[in-house]
Amino acid sequence: MKKNKKFAIISLVLIGLIFATFVISLNMGSSSLTPMDVIKTLVGLGTKNQEIVIFRLRLPRILMALLIGIALAIAGTILQGVTKNDLADAGILGINSGAALFVVMYIYFLNGNVYDGISDFTIYTMPLVALCGALFGAFLIYALAWNKGINSSRLLLIGIGINTAFLALLTVFQLKFTTQEFNRVVAWTNGSIWGATWKYVYIIAPFVILFGSFAFYKSRDLDVLNLGDEMSTGLGLDVEKERRKMLIVAVVLAGVATSVAGSIAFLGLVSPHIARKLVGPAHKKLIPVASLVGAFILLASDTIARNIFAPLEIPVGLVVSVIGVPYFIYLMLKAD
Repeated sequence: MKKNKKFAIISLVLIGLIFATFVISLNMGSSSLTPMDVIKTLVGLGTKNQEIVIFRLRLPRILMALLIGIALAIAGTILQGVTKNDLADAGILGINSGAALFVVMYIYFLNGNVYDGISDFTIYTMPLVALCGALFGAFLIYALAWNKGINSSRLLLIGIGINTAFLALLTVFQLKFTTQEFNRVVAWTNGSIWGATWKYVYIIAPFVILFGSFAFYKSRDLDVLNLGDEMSTGLGLDVEKERRKMLIVAVVLAGVATSVAGSIAFLGLVSPHIARKLVGPAHKKLIPVASLVGAFILLASDTIARNIFAPLEIPVGLVVSVIGVPYFIYLMLKAD
């Protein structure tokens, strides 16, 4: 009962933090609005310019940040649970960079001029292309790491190698763009929610809801997988089948998030760890809390990214890395 009460309190606190950041994010920006202006606009009493700022620029971007944060947090939670490695993350293992590489190649060959805008057809098909890239990266990592089973350390090292290779190829394609296009693509591949519209929200929301719900539904199997292969088999779980199934869920969530926001590393690493310290390792509580933590971190980071040097913006992935890199180093030292 105490644990359930603690889980409820932590969840409510995180929801409160997200709501507070949501309100601050709506108010802050190159066009500063007062809280009263925001309220008036939300109830339909704002000016035309205020409606454009709120409904066409800020609100879809905020919802995008929340969805992406949830997707990457759940993906990281699954990867850490399946591999039994605290350092596992889609951004480190090469899944995100694989998705980003495929998207950049797709835009380059299909759309031509990135700077002038991306066609609706490209926007609606990007998640599928990113998914192919993420699955390709995951397949390479899994195939190369397989040696009569999966060793978590081997998986991590091969994932880092694949990630480096994908980033090198990504740079090659970036150099093919013009100077203006190059700057935009670099910002995007470093993690950026710039230019988010309702189209992107409509595209990724079903993926996050469906696959996130499925991950929560499989919480018990993730708990069993954490006990080790022998124990899991003894409890009647088909280890490799369930591992592959959950890896696909993680890859889909990471790939779809990357398709619209570029490669945001370390969020999937940090969020599960913070959640684990708050509510423990049981995935039934870990997944929802990690989702809330990921949503809060990304929304707060995006608010900082677009306001700290306003009117200039920095990629949100860089702000997340300021948090994630020191934590990654800490985990590496702790692992030794």
